[in-house]
Amino acid sequence: MGKHKSIGSDFEDWLNEEVEIAATKKAFVIQLQAEMKKKKIGKSRLAKIMRTSRTAIERLLDPCQPSNLATLIEAALAMGKRLSLSMV
Repeated sequence: MGKHKSIGSDFEDWLNEEVEIAATKKAFVIQLQAEMKKKKIGKSRLAKIMRTSRTAIERLLDPCQPSNLATLIEAALAMGKRLSLSMV
């Protein structure tokens, strides 16, 4: 037998990656919503600050919808915060 990775491990790797992405986005959304509440900034106001549509903010606040790094940084800056990223 050759030294091939099993098909199951590829799926497990993919699944673990998807779970990690979803958990990270959910954590960001929770923090963003807390800041919005604290600063009394609604979705429409955030959209205006970020120069985007309310629909884009709805997607940003949906943990199931992907967001790119630039959008996450813009949202953090709109709240007067920074986005901190690290590899562990």
